[in-house]
Amino acid sequence: MTALREKLLSGLVIPAHPLALTAERRLDERRQRALSRYYLASGAGGLAVGVHTTQFAIREPRVGLFRPVLELAAEEMRGTGAVRIAGICGPTGQAVAEAELASSLGYECGLLSLAALQDASVQQLADHARAVAAVIPVMGFYLQPDVGGRVLPYEFWRKFVEIPNVVAIKVAPFNRYRTLEVVRAVRESESKVALYTGNDDNIVIDLLNGFTGGLLGHWSVWTRRAVELLARVKAAPVVSPEMLALANETTDANAALFDARNAFRGCIAGLHEILVRQGLLAGRWCLDPSEDLSPGQMAEIDRVCAAYPWLNDDEYVRENLASWLR
Repeated sequence: MTALREKLLSGLVIPAHPLALTAERRLDERRQRALSRYYLASGAGGLAVGVHTTQFAIREPRVGLFRPVLELAAEEMRGTGAVRIAGICGPTGQAVAEAELASSLGYECGLLSLAALQDASVQQLADHARAVAAVIPVMGFYLQPDVGGRVLPYEFWRKFVEIPNVVAIKVAPFNRYRTLEVVRAVRESESKVALYTGNDDNIVIDLLNGFTGGLLGHWSVWTRRAVELLARVKAAPVVSPEMLALANETTDANAALFDARNAFRGCIAGLHEILVRQGLLAGRWCLDPSEDLSPGQMAEIDRVCAAYPWLNDDEYVRENLASWLR
């Protein structure tokens, strides 16, 4: 686990892996593999699979895609050195079973969502996390309430960082006060826990403020530029006006992709739209037929693509797409 902890502390770009579907809403294995190849070729230091961006419904028995998507990504990551992170959710029994499956498939870390434990006490949440951490190293996940998460107080994070097998936290409450509570808990602990931003509304600012890396849905698109961004932040001796401008541009682009105007209802479809435009996906299809772009979201995506062409990696994708779709 020491090597895993050191990798995460070094700072990595970790895209949250989407789900490639056919028009019939079945797994498109060819494009699912192509997405993994794109992220790895772009310089991602790891992949997070079976997470919110992959769609939690993959776990439903009628869908049955949790294991297949973990297997496909694990095969593409084999021998690359990329950190293999599996999403883990549900009540304790389900979460432990998912951790056992992920570990058996070669995953090194579980990104632990606590969204299913909406009424649990701080101690119950900590006991749940400890049970999962007994199976696989754990990255905590502060998922914003607007997409199903719950408020997790400082008292929980202070207990959480003391669990020996906790290696990192993805901080994504989209709220500065709650973000700072997590930072405080880590800083007051002697544990070496890496902080990863998942705050899509403050990606660059979080990185400039000491987060070692990011695990983001937004980074599942334009990933080559995300890798360059993290490298630029690491190399910057001072915060420049240009970097602050880039922070605002990135947040504006994310607002369109993630559908901030409509309480993030089109967040997954927005990412799919970019991947469709680049040829990585064949369509925006989600498992839920009613899940698509919100009214006005397409116009917003068009706007930010035109306003900030330096944020995209379209040319890079065009040059390499055929090799990823082989």
